[in-house]
Amino acid sequence: MAGTSSAAVAVLTAAALGTVGFLAYRAQTAAPAALGGTPAAHASPSASASKAPRDRHNPTALPGGSGTGERVVYSVDDDRVWLVDDRGRMQRTFPVRPGNVDPPPGTYWVTSRSHAVTGTDGRPVEHVVRFTSVQGVAIGFSAAVGDGTGPAPDPGVKTGGIRENREDGDAMWRFATIGVRVIVIR
Repeated sequence: MAGTSSAAVAVLTAAALGTVGFLAYRAQTAAPAALGGTPAAHASPSASASKAPRDRHNPTALPGGSGTGERVVYSVDDDRVWLVDDRGRMQRTFPVRPGNVDPPPGTYWVTSRSHAVTGTDGRPVEHVVRFTSVQGVAIGFSAAVGDGTGPAPDPGVKTGGIRENREDGDAMWRFATIGVRVIVIR
């Protein structure tokens, strides 16, 4: 009887792994070429690297071509973030202060979160929402604890923290849970 149970567990485990593998393959092949794969691995600019259209009369308006549905939109050129709900309505926008390592334009997903850590610049930060890494440097949104002042970061240290003020960091923390898309644009 023990052999039958072990065999059943092995069959169910193999079926589950096969299903997960199939779904991962389907997700990869269903993504548009410009958005699929790992954008950080691409060294050359692609069509997604062009600047998203902006409303010249309202510079804080959600940029056209920044995706659909629920997402965080981050413009590396404008140092601005938009939080967009599942109906495509902007819930909040705010300026950010990026580190010295930028993520390439593309589509990412929130992969990890930490309530409080020490940033690569040595400052305590909270509400860390990570979505990729570039050359071993974690890239994510965070808010500096306290008033955000302190000694200037060492210019020789690569930093991927995209800093928000604490109020905006709270909003990001509530909005950007694991699996939420992050669209990086120019």
